[in-house]
Amino acid sequence: MEQYKEKLRSALQSCTTPQEIHNALGNAVMEYASENWQKSKNAHLNSRRACYFSMEFLVGRAVFNNLLCLGIYDETEAVLNEMGKSLSELEEIEDAALGNGGLGRLAACFLDSAASLDLPLDGYGIRYKYGLFKQGIENGFQTETADNWTKYGDPWSVRHDEETVEVKFNGQTVKAVPYDMPIFGCKTNHISTLRLWQSEAVNEFDFNLFNQQKYTEASLEKNSAEDISRVLYPNDDTREGKKLRLKQQYFFCSASLQDITKKHFDRFGSLENISDSITIQLNDTHPVISIPEFIRILVNSGMDFERAFAITKKVFNYTNHTVMPEALEKWECGLVEELLPEVYSIILQINEKLIAEMFAKEKTSEEIEKIKIVRNGLVNMADMAVYCSSYVNGVAEIHTDILKDTVLADWYKLYPERFQNKTNGITQRRWLALCNKELSDLITELLGSDKWITNLDELKKLSGYAEDDEVINRFINIKKSNKKALAEYIQKNEGITIDPHSIFDIQIKRLHEYKRQLLNAFSILYIYFGIKSGEIINMNPVTFIFGAKSAPGYRRAKGIIKFINEIAKLIDNDEEVSRYVKVVFVSNYNVSYAEKLIPAADVSEQISTAGTEASGTGNMKLMLNGAVTLGTYDGANIEIVQEAGEENNYIFGARVEELKEIMPEYNSRKILSENPRIRQVVQTLIDGTVSDGGTGYFRELYFSLTDGASWHSPDNYYLLGDLENYIDVKLKCIGDFGNKKLIGKKMWLNMCNAGKFSSDRTINDYAENIWHIGKVEI
Repeated sequence: MEQYKEKLRSALQSCTTPQEIHNALGNAVMEYASENWQKSKNAHLNSRRACYFSMEFLVGRAVFNNLLCLGIYDETEAVLNEMGKSLSELEEIEDAALGNGGLGRLAACFLDSAASLDLPLDGYGIRYKYGLFKQGIENGFQTETADNWTKYGDPWSVRHDEETVEVKFNGQTVKAVPYDMPIFGCKTNHISTLRLWQSEAVNEFDFNLFNQQKYTEASLEKNSAEDISRVLYPNDDTREGKKLRLKQQYFFCSASLQDITKKHFDRFGSLENISDSITIQLNDTHPVISIPEFIRILVNSGMDFERAFAITKKVFNYTNHTVMPEALEKWECGLVEELLPEVYSIILQINEKLIAEMFAKEKTSEEIEKIKIVRNGLVNMADMAVYCSSYVNGVAEIHTDILKDTVLADWYKLYPERFQNKTNGITQRRWLALCNKELSDLITELLGSDKWITNLDELKKLSGYAEDDEVINRFINIKKSNKKALAEYIQKNEGITIDPHSIFDIQIKRLHEYKRQLLNAFSILYIYFGIKSGEIINMNPVTFIFGAKSAPGYRRAKGIIKFINEIAKLIDNDEEVSRYVKVVFVSNYNVSYAEKLIPAADVSEQISTAGTEASGTGNMKLMLNGAVTLGTYDGANIEIVQEAGEENNYIFGARVEELKEIMPEYNSRKILSENPRIRQVVQTLIDGTVSDGGTGYFRELYFSLTDGASWHSPDNYYLLGDLENYIDVKLKCIGDFGNKKLIGKKMWLNMCNAGKFSSDRTINDYAENIWHIGKVEI
């Protein structure tokens, strides 16, 4: 430790900017941990290990979490203070822009948990140069600019040129260069590795073409190669966009599999036994192209197809993250064949094997047609994943049940033993110990130790304090302090003033119609009109805070962002209503912003249509920090209220079984015609109350609710059907905040009962029941 501190002092002497401090600190920490990291890498390679393949790893800003997990946070702060500096200066450091929403954050939490549990799990993904995008809000509209997160360097990654591999597409070969990022375990010497691949040209510059003054052509190979790892989820509404997305998926899957198989072969001199040493978890359908690629690699090593297929089924496992069939990836056969002819040939062989196997099981042609991997000119990735995997899991109890009953029902009938549930989780290191230090200190004081940091079930022991007025008052004061800090942060970043004494009602998640940010917006307008008419009086003041990014090509989602900002403007300009209601849409919502928002939340909005949200993890983070859930009976919300008690949360809306009965006969226009209050709210989209700046966004939203579209029925996410019940429950929740003792007890009990939702529990379950891996000793 003394050697680390001395090196840090020396490195910091010439540093003046936050970026220089960050780089110096990062380099010192990496050197401090390097020996244990190498020992951990060796231990993984010499044991059975799991590999987590994901298009996203939303790791956020690494520095604070790394210091916390290594147990050197206070020592590092002390050294900086000696030199007139502070860790708080590093708040300016950019988040690593390697993910978008819950899928990527889950992957990051899983790596954190595995590292802390001494389990040999490594991640594989893409090192995006610009990530998703940096979001701005201009005149209420979302804007997108490049998020150059490595502009000032990246001290937390190590480039390994010596382990570069080539990835071959039809007509193009690129280099995949690995960058390794350490994932530090907490209270252990164990360190996992996140290996991210960067795409580079084999020949990045053609001097002869440049000499011929063909300047663009001279760098064409470089640009084309680098496009592959330039941006997360490039717009794919054209064939070229789809081709780039498929390239991205194949790029990191092929590179990762080449890396894994080479290391295994170097150790054993054979790939015949690779399923004894390696298990691969496919995080959704994005990495499913790994399956035919892995078979291709095995066949090219001299194995026959049947043997390669048998090994592949033992190696792979598939996590499904969606219950909506239209969200399960399907690729045009022509596109796959054009880009990856060898891989497409393998896919056809897998499909033929499936058909033969099903006929052998005496299935009818109609039954087989429903599960064929290649059908209707498309390669169905979810079907391939289920057929070629050892295990398939959902991510919440209700989600797994829906997979069995509907989305993957045909497969469940064939292979019921493959299906498991693994309810998602979050790491309490980042989402409590790091982001809410005052509350963490209180928890440690009451428990008498910080054991909860690696065993979140310890929080259950604090339930008895729910009746202790002194403890609850301290808890409420911590929440007040966090709200004040958030208000200052929003003032600084957005230039918007909010009242920290108001209720903070927060909805932070990816912008999508099924997540129903529009329903939340409608409820705010309903309250607005209720205050104006005198039907709602003396309401406790509320600040409604939204944070979300829309995919650049998603018109309706962009329209919802504009609509929310128009409502904010409408209320701000109304002296009567603005005394009670404030609406804020924060810009560029990311992990670091979440670390400010979540500790300050009073109410957690989790309002997706029942049966659409696979799990959710934001709901868990907010619960852990003492927010009450205002939500539907969907995803992990169900398990949250099972743990914390429905009486301590606010549940509304039609349930899955009810929607099955309602939706076939549901008529949204009938609701509009019969309910003047709902009609007044919804028609603000078209009556001039608010303006979409001539884009047509609001009109499209209106008619999606009333008339539907070619691909969906009217109001297919049941906003209007749930709206009145939602408003009734929301107003009850707001009213309950007038009773500080009652609401304080509810919030405390939510925190105390969050133990189940640690990703440590989830990862232990994966390790024992899917991956069959054991702990390593460092």
